Amino acid sequence: TLSPLKNPQGLGLSSHLDGLREENAKLKYRLNVLKRSLQEERSQCSKTMMNINQRLQEIFGEAIREACPDLENPPLAVTPNQQAKFGDYQCNSAMAMAQMMKSKGLKVNPRQIAENIQQNIPDNELIEKTEIAGPGFINVHLKRSFVSKLLTNLLLNGVQPPPLESKKKVVVDFSSPNIAKEMHVGHLRSTIIGDSMCRLFEFLGYDVLRLNHVGDWGTQFGMLIAHLQDKFPNYLTVSPPIGDLQAFYKESKKRFDEEEDFKKRAYQCVVKLQSKDPAFIKGWNLICDVSRNEFQKVYNCLDIQIIERGESFYQEKMTAVVKEFEAKGLVEMDEGRKIVFAPGQQIPLTVVKSDGGYTYDTSDLAALRHRLFDEKADIIIYVTDSGQGTHFQVVFAAAQMIGWYDPNVTRVEHAGFGVVLGEDKKKFKTRSGDTVRLMDLLDEGLKRSMEKLKEKDRDKVLSTEDLTKAQRSVAFGCIKYADLSHNRINDYVFSFDKMLDDRGNTAAYLLYAFTRIRSIARLANIDEAALRKAAETTEVLLEHDKEWKLGKCLLRFPEILQKILDDLLLHTLCDYLYELATTFTEFYDSCYCIEKDRQTGEVVKVNMWRMLLCDATAAIMAKGFDILGINPVSRM
Repeated sequence: TLSPLKNPQGLGLSSHLDGLREENAKLKYRLNVLKRSLQEERSQCSKTMMNINQRLQEIFGEAIREACPDLENPPLAVTPNQQAKFGDYQCNSAMAMAQMMKSKGLKVNPRQIAENIQQNIPDNELIEKTEIAGPGFINVHLKRSFVSKLLTNLLLNGVQPPPLESKKKVVVDFSSPNIAKEMHVGHLRSTIIGDSMCRLFEFLGYDVLRLNHVGDWGTQFGMLIAHLQDKFPNYLTVSPPIGDLQAFYKESKKRFDEEEDFKKRAYQCVVKLQSKDPAFIKGWNLICDVSRNEFQKVYNCLDIQIIERGESFYQEKMTAVVKEFEAKGLVEMDEGRKIVFAPGQQIPLTVVKSDGGYTYDTSDLAALRHRLFDEKADIIIYVTDSGQGTHFQVVFAAAQMIGWYDPNVTRVEHAGFGVVLGEDKKKFKTRSGDTVRLMDLLDEGLKRSMEKLKEKDRDKVLSTEDLTKAQRSVAFGCIKYADLSHNRINDYVFSFDKMLDDRGNTAAYLLYAFTRIRSIARLANIDEAALRKAAETTEVLLEHDKEWKLGKCLLRFPEILQKILDDLLLHTLCDYLYELATTFTEFYDSCYCIEKDRQTGEVVKVNMWRMLLCDATAAIMAKGFDILGINPVSRM
């Protein structure tokens, strides 16, 4: 029985095998042709900016798969090199791979793995050479000609986002003040951070819905309407002159706490409001409008676009949500309350209070359901203080339990932030211990920034209009940047002196640096059209090590944005812009862009490729400012 197997020809296997081999060779040839054309397409540079780190990850991913085909999910680590002498990027996968193999009982030297990876690096458009260092680091040197091509692409097409695989819908819930209460510093953080996240998603091409989930419903409206009836009995025909809504709120709260009759009436007003009685709805709308006008003043200063969709919007939807949880048998009774326990969570959600009323838990569930099913959001981000982290964790767990979304498909995330501290490292308050009114804070910023500009004699050289523009740009830019340049998770100390300092990582320093870069072309008498023509015809030379350093730094912009998209930490962008400004200063100090006659001060020579590097730096900085919501002015 074994004889046919000793002679496989007899089974006709040989010809079959030869056919398969031939087919395989053809497929390999076609695959290589496809790979080459893909590379040629890449090296032609599309209009969008290439994410170099991502491209290197693709290249090394392929090399690792070829080198170790049996290793499942091998670690892929490619990072920019901190020291220029070791090259531009570094692949550090070999050591982690050796650890993985060791756990499977295979002893392999990481350096051996690195050599194996190096030998399997596919042909590509951007690596000049690789070297193995230390225990198994692979140092990568980029092709200068390729980096130069990418910079030309940036100059010709502007700062374009990397291509999007699919246009996702993003809902960002931020700002969220309470009607009839002043916006305070906590709202400032949520507003600034949320707006910047929206700007990032918008730049990258997502469809973004900016939502203001204001507190515009609940018991406090009963007390406000009851007080409104007493103070302005003819409010239905004459708009009540409520100058200070905060004071009005405090008066009504005092009466609510001290007068039993008033308290009863306030509760009756809540019932009337909830049953949509027209007179009460009118009173409610009046109070909301006074608040909205106050909020809008802050939003106008900070250039914030946002759509209001308050708790009142979800009132009708809450009943359906409770019914849905009940229908699936997920509701328990607890001393008259209806509660929901989500798996893995210590605290339940209270969906109906013992008096039959709804809670924050109910409205947040209704809002989440609406965003998932009606808005069809792929990404939902809540920007509130970290203190609400546990609450959102429970809400998200309940939504997953009932099957509203799968966290592997839909990204629902709480982007929490720390509190604002005064310079005494205690919670930021006024001297009398009150919360700081946001408008007072913004006005103080304007006052301080004007003092700073006058100190620099800018009032002597700028027109009144330009001076006002510079004042607003510095004041609001510094307030935003001070917030965004700190890791949002940590508390941060609010200090006007620090944020208006024009040294170090501050908006003031970056705005002055940006203005200086913009003025270089003016000094050389080069207009936009001349720069455009130069970008089309002049190669961006990167021979000097400071030119090379600046060129590489500029092209890291897409990597930085990708990182923020993953972790929503905007301080990474601030750190990058600061690094870019200091790298530019090094370049400008070492490389002459313009050479002047010592005697006459006349421009005798313009190094055009260096002027193009100035232009590219200004373009990336301007886009970075735009994402941070900072408005630079051309003269400062």
